[in-house]
Amino acid sequence: MVTFRRLEGLRRTSQRARFHHYVAWSLYVIGLTNAVLVGTVLIRVAGESDAATLAAVSTVVGGQLVLGLALTRTALRYYLGGQDRPGRLLAVYYAATAATLVAPVLAEAAGGMPEEGRAIAVYQAVYCAGPAVLAWPLRRATAICAAPAAACAIGAVALGAPLLAGLVIGVATAAGAAVCGAAFRTSAWTLKVVDRLDAARETEARLAVAEERLRFGRDLHDVLGRNLSVIALKSELAAQLLQRDRGAALDEMAEVQRIARDSQREIREVVRGYRRADLHAELVGARGVLQAAGITCRIEDRHGERLPEPVQSALGWVVREGTTNVLRHADAGWCTVRLRRLADGEAVLEMENDGVLAEGAQDSPGGGMGLAGLRERVAALGGSLRAERGAGGAFLLTARVPAGGAE
Repeated sequence: MVTFRRLEGLRRTSQRARFHHYVAWSLYVIGLTNAVLVGTVLIRVAGESDAATLAAVSTVVGGQLVLGLALTRTALRYYLGGQDRPGRLLAVYYAATAATLVAPVLAEAAGGMPEEGRAIAVYQAVYCAGPAVLAWPLRRATAICAAPAAACAIGAVALGAPLLAGLVIGVATAAGAAVCGAAFRTSAWTLKVVDRLDAARETEARLAVAEERLRFGRDLHDVLGRNLSVIALKSELAAQLLQRDRGAALDEMAEVQRIARDSQREIREVVRGYRRADLHAELVGARGVLQAAGITCRIEDRHGERLPEPVQSALGWVVREGTTNVLRHADAGWCTVRLRRLADGEAVLEMENDGVLAEGAQDSPGGGMGLAGLRERVAALGGSLRAERGAGGAFLLTARVPAGGAE
């Protein structure tokens, strides 16, 4: 039951988090696979080995495997920049690795284990490179792969193997260690790339918001800058004329009043352009923005251009805010936007994506922001907004707005 809950919780996390778990557990599985191989050798030689010697070798090898799993976890965090290099754990791991390379050789030399037990040292030499390469630069990681292989070759020759056989063992072990190390290093590098892409995506979303704020500020400056300057000048002139020509002063103040009203109207137009969205433009923009973020977007637009302007504006804002939520609060691979008009004339807009919408995006504080703000906009036209989890766990945002009689 607990396992199923953990799997369900993992499924609800972001794609980045799931990818992290997948890669980490893949590396753990490599260590567990090595443990199975070593265990197979120990079982095979158990009948021909001294019990005390077998127990000692098994303890040393088992300790090294446990340390390998622990080092994989901490070294991976270090490689991704999450903590300092695990120096003490590395030292203990190297000592344990040396013990696992020497123990089978000494056991064979003392007659407590058959020759087949040498395979344990080879398996351990291959695996030990994996966790260790995550904690060092690439050049030093190469030496980490070569050193255990050289130890295996020297040990084989010391036990009486021909020089050529020892050389073959060393080369084969080095090749296996290089493959294991490359698997660990490449997996960790992939995680780092994914983290950087995720950070770049968040930065892009923040820059888009900042750009929109700058545009709004620029429009306000362009509208108000000249008019406020004229109002100030006219007010000064009216104050001066008030003492000499009352009629001219009244004319100037009337002009000030006209300019103030024009400014008020222009500000409303700027705010309306900022807060009222064109439905067709928002649909096109949503497709472009989502596809640029690597999200497959499909638009199903039926009769959208025939809707009344207030309905188009409200639904356009739903598309704009919904797209922002997909980019900033979800981790989606696809998004489908469906717009249709029912037989009774009701306009229905659905935005569905396979991402996980964060709770903070559901009801953001502040007027006009988040789904709470969208509900207010849609409710003002007699409509409704619903956010729910649809079929297959996808997130579904549905807006329904009365749009007049049926066509």
